[in-house]
Amino acid sequence: MRLTTKGRFAVTAMIDLGMRHQHGPVTLAGISERQRISLSYLEQLFGRLRRQGIVDSVRGPGGGYTLARALDDISVACIIRAVDEPIDATKCGGLGNCHDDRECMTHDLWMGLNAHIYQYLESVHLGELVRKQLKKEAEEMQDGASATHKRGRHIVGSAELKAVVHG
Repeated sequence: MRLTTKGRFAVTAMIDLGMRHQHGPVTLAGISERQRISLSYLEQLFGRLRRQGIVDSVRGPGGGYTLARALDDISVACIIRAVDEPIDATKCGGLGNCHDDRECMTHDLWMGLNAHIYQYLESVHLGELVRKQLKKEAEEMQDGASATHKRGRHIVGSAELKAVVHG
């Protein structure tokens, strides 16, 4: 069992939108460029997200997409359901006809796993994912600035040491 591209891309695109929504409508072209997701694929996904009331579209110059609900009111399960993404560990799609039109011996096991997966995805909200990503990016920027600063000090320190030793 695995989450397909449709669900992964939808969640990724929604995190991108969530990180930028406070500055106005976000274009799918921008999301496409940043996340390396086909623009036509994003158009399909966002059409479904809009029909489910998760995003709103703004037409015209400066248009794009905005969130239709608060970040913390959108669960990952909601996003995945909106794009018709099945998360199903059963062979039969939950129908119970996987072994000669009867339930297989492990049907209840996989149905239980499905319930746990959905319970978990329902408990994770877009706001949480956006905050984690913003924090991660801020730390990466800080680490990059810190590393540049340390390298600069190291070079100066080495030059000074050489001057003292050889000087």
